[in-house]
Amino acid sequence: MARWEFKLPDIGEGVTEGEIVSWLIKPGDSVKEDQPMVEVMTDKATVTITSPKAGKVLETHGAPGTVVAVHGVLVVFDLGGDAPAEEKPAAHANGNGHANGHTNGHGNGTAEPAATAVGDIKETLPGMGGSPARSSGGAAAGGLATGYFNDKPLATPATRKLARDNNVDLRSVPPTGPQGRTTKADVETFLRSPAPVAPAAAPAPVQAPARDAVKITAPTPAQAALEERVPFAGVRRKIAQKMAQSKHTAAHFTFVEECNAGALKELRARLKPAAEAQGVKLTFLPFIVKAVVAALKKRPILNSAIDETTNELVYRKYYNIGIAASTDAGLIVPVVKDADRKSLVEIAREIERLASDAKAGKAKAEDLSGSTFTITSLGAEGGLFATPILNFPEVGILGVHQMKQKPVVKDGQIVIGDVMLLSLSFDHRVVDGHVGAGFAYDVIHFLENPDRLFLEMA
Repeated sequence: MARWEFKLPDIGEGVTEGEIVSWLIKPGDSVKEDQPMVEVMTDKATVTITSPKAGKVLETHGAPGTVVAVHGVLVVFDLGGDAPAEEKPAAHANGNGHANGHTNGHGNGTAEPAATAVGDIKETLPGMGGSPARSSGGAAAGGLATGYFNDKPLATPATRKLARDNNVDLRSVPPTGPQGRTTKADVETFLRSPAPVAPAAAPAPVQAPARDAVKITAPTPAQAALEERVPFAGVRRKIAQKMAQSKHTAAHFTFVEECNAGALKELRARLKPAAEAQGVKLTFLPFIVKAVVAALKKRPILNSAIDETTNELVYRKYYNIGIAASTDAGLIVPVVKDADRKSLVEIAREIERLASDAKAGKAKAEDLSGSTFTITSLGAEGGLFATPILNFPEVGILGVHQMKQKPVVKDGQIVIGDVMLLSLSFDHRVVDGHVGAGFAYDVIHFLENPDRLFLEMA
């Protein structure tokens, strides 16, 4: 029997661990090459990992909800024959869900068998988890405190290939590109430098206060028979972790105000046929996105975030608007990138695509990251108002509630109007009360006078 251990591959973007969501195989099963084996969720997205070889499953390691480190053993196979017992390094998966040949430490470019991670992943960062990287002043692997400039560096595939070909750990390369991106020139400069200087250790990020685990009261035997226990795992647990981090870190305050949406309703009705002619369903959300972007441009601090590793307030001069979407797995936030540069129809089409992918479980990692401000809409179940929790580390979030007909005063007369309540939460560490209120009224102004949005569009 040839015993072979399959280990969790490096599935990209600095991911160091994954949580097992569900097993698609069990001990005793015979699997084929490329057969789906396990669903694993990282802090980026959920991926399905397939088998790089055919064989019989001897062991699976970890129940659903278990967190496994990259290169930790997931499955033990019997390959039959005299195949080697040791697992060779797994190639990294690219953004199309196909394996790339991994170059060994001697640079001979031999491609080894590798699992395929299907769907929502990005290309692997070079130098992470591979051979010891060229570093400076004894900077060792293990994080920012050991001399890295960034433990999750941003870089293009070409830059990553250059780093991989030269055995350079991108975490050790000082970035000079926009938004902290590492460029090819940065890698070339690093290669020419005999002793690059590592940055000083950054302050540790603020952590949510530790809490003792809570065990529920033991039920009676009769009650226990009426209980069902399922793992608190996957997307639901990730949501819980994110919400707890946000609630225990940001200083939330909420501002609620009415918005007379009559003019917005009329404008949408006029534009809806033209959008449908282009195959797009025009909802109110694209108008709300445009109103938020226009208000963010007037008050840039609402498009900022605190970098707690450097104690800096980062003003983002790009507008990526997260749109909270309800799925069977829980609430996730796909992102409309560069919303300031898109037309109403383009935003509507993008929201429709993102929502469809999210509900089908096919959302890609790049569609779920990079937001600078979030909108959450409860639609027909909008209620009166709510206190949205920030999509941390953002400093503002807008909750949109159901549009209802109510009495309003117009030209001194009480008439029936279309009224929508908006609930906005802010991080009081960054946003003062009057600034948050001013932002809310900016959004309301644009929604009550939607024609003005066309003056604000780029």
